Amino acid sequence: MADQSNFMLNLSILYRNTQKYFDKMLAKYDIGSGQLLFLLIINENEGITMQEVTRISEVDKGTTTKSVQKLMEQGYVQALVDEKDHRIKRMHTTAKAAGIIRDIYEVRNQCRSLLAKDMDFNAFEGMLEKACENARESLLPEALFADIKIGGIQKMTLLDYPEHVACTIFTAGCNFKCPYCHNRDLVFIPEDYEYFNPKDIMSYLEKRKNLLDGVCISGGEPLIQGELRSFVKRIKDMGFLVKLDTNGNYPEQLTEIVESGLVDYVAMDIKNVKEKYAETVGMEKNSFDTSRIEKSIDFLLKGNIDYEFRTTVVREFHTEEDMQRIAKKIQNAKHYYLQQYMESGNVIQQGFHAYDKKEMEGILEKVREYVPSAQLRGIKE
Repeated sequence: MADQSNFMLNLSILYRNTQKYFDKMLAKYDIGSGQLLFLLIINENEGITMQEVTRISEVDKGTTTKSVQKLMEQGYVQALVDEKDHRIKRMHTTAKAAGIIRDIYEVRNQCRSLLAKDMDFNAFEGMLEKACENARESLLPEALFADIKIGGIQKMTLLDYPEHVACTIFTAGCNFKCPYCHNRDLVFIPEDYEYFNPKDIMSYLEKRKNLLDGVCISGGEPLIQGELRSFVKRIKDMGFLVKLDTNGNYPEQLTEIVESGLVDYVAMDIKNVKEKYAETVGMEKNSFDTSRIEKSIDFLLKGNIDYEFRTTVVREFHTEEDMQRIAKKIQNAKHYYLQQYMESGNVIQQGFHAYDKKEMEGILEKVREYVPSAQLRGIKE
């Protein structure tokens, strides 16, 4: 036995003994090793959602919920309804937790000190972190970004990310079905559709570190992707700037990914005026509540991140007055682009028409009364 690797045995000993240590040291607070990680995550991320706790801890949803629920029963954590969206609950530590949190950190730090005895623990932690990264990628490779569906990639573009050389990754799936959308297959995903392997995308980006400035994440609608944040984090860790394209229907996810520092630029589509939104996104007339769109607009207008708004102008959907009203809604926005509709063989519904260059210039003049920086994009005669 002495000549054989003790890898499995050592993993087991380290795990079991640290658990026993924390159970013993935290017993007077009625906290076990199973709750410690979650208490620290919530304490360091006040207002975090349960979904985010699950993501950070890399523990399954059921275990996370059970552990946080116990902390709530013990009076250390409380769930408060989000003031702006009553469907969301955010986790906060309580005054009771504040009274013991210094001691909790002391117990954790003492454990680290005891483990570090007679060794270069900083080097060990660096190697351990790398081992964890390898575990995520190699032990269960089929699970890496399993929930993100990539429908395409444009390997180089000078247009999609302003002032940067970038590539564009197209995620598959969208909650809208705009009749004039030119990415039909990303909305109505064919039965035989072949997704791109996320690991192949990462390999491509790894080889292009010195050639590309940034990566555009487009769609479809990227914010419906379950693994988007992990996927984007990997791209950011490579050193790329990240631009996110969104239809604005997921203000909570937009806020979270922006505030996490994972994106550098946001491009949001504004489809139309409120009364025409449903039809413009392929739904029955007056069947769409634009309040979530308005939340995303308000968030971007606060200037938390560099951004642009854009509208694809279609003769059958937009009038000059509509465009003026949209501009008034986003008055003095930093960037607003009017995009000329382009017919293609892959639009969801044929038969729509563009305004010509002169007409688009006339619409732009009206729009600039409210957004002086507005510009035209992709204009042909």
